[in-house]
Amino acid sequence: MQFLYTNWMLVLIMFMSGIMLLYPLIQRRTSGMAEVGNVRLTHLLNREDAVVIDIREGRDLGDKKIIGAIHIPLSQIKDRAATLTLDKSKPVVVYDARGQRATMAGGALKAAGFTQLYSLNGGFKAWAEAGLPVEKV
Repeated sequence: MQFLYTNWMLVLIMFMSGIMLLYPLIQRRTSGMAEVGNVRLTHLLNREDAVVIDIREGRDLGDKKIIGAIHIPLSQIKDRAATLTLDKSKPVVVYDARGQRATMAGGALKAAGFTQLYSLNGGFKAWAEAGLPVEKV
């Protein structure tokens, strides 16, 4: 107890570091999204008529996107998710620049009634680096 009392700042830093490490895991589980790779996304597009949503913001967007992707910036996903006129039973794959923020869109899409939600592991960067098809924005 004496150690905890005299080194309270170190204990606080250790506690906060642990929370920061666990946050992405907790967020992934609560978002209702599963991660998919490039191969699984190709399968979803070709066989299950999946919808792809690009949530990159303007500064990350660049001039290319996955073919057929709908662009809805992450900052607008909450407002626009309910207005999407898509089949809510079809798979929806969300991606961002590097695959770090895609799970943030899961809650809004889930609340809008979408049932099959996925995030692209590695984001657009992984897709483009694999040489998979892209189109100009």
